[in-house]
Amino acid sequence: LEAGLLILVQYLLLTLFNLIPVGLRVVAIQGVKAGLYVAMNAEGYLYSSDVFTPECKFKESVFENYYVIYSSTLYRQQESGRAWFLGLNKEGQIMKGNRVKKTKPSSHFVPKPIEVCMYREPSLHEIGEKQGRSRKSSGTPTMNGGKVVNQDST
Repeated sequence: LEAGLLILVQYLLLTLFNLIPVGLRVVAIQGVKAGLYVAMNAEGYLYSSDVFTPECKFKESVFENYYVIYSSTLYRQQESGRAWFLGLNKEGQIMKGNRVKKTKPSSHFVPKPIEVCMYREPSLHEIGEKQGRSRKSSGTPTMNGGKVVNQDST
């Protein structure tokens, strides 16, 4: 029984996410344990990113049934303009964003506040500056797993 409980605790730690506001009804989703951001690419596939990019921004909407849905702020169906959503199938596997419908339970999430933390908002401006410069930077702090670190250490 203790081994099973340990596995459950480890599993639960991997399923906890920080929702970080980065705009009006826009959030970044960051894994608590690994500190990686959830991102969606141009094909609708989800991936993890160790840095905050525009692909890490998701619109957060409260649906009619009080569930929350998350859609990519960058990508949508080209012809119809329909948004691409985060979703999990019945087995808990990630679904491709363009296959997820906002009315289906696969896209419905229930955020549960466990702890309220104050984060410094990840800045796309800083990311642009960082990419435009060499590896050495001004030392402006950025977020890394909820901890403030200097960019020089990245």
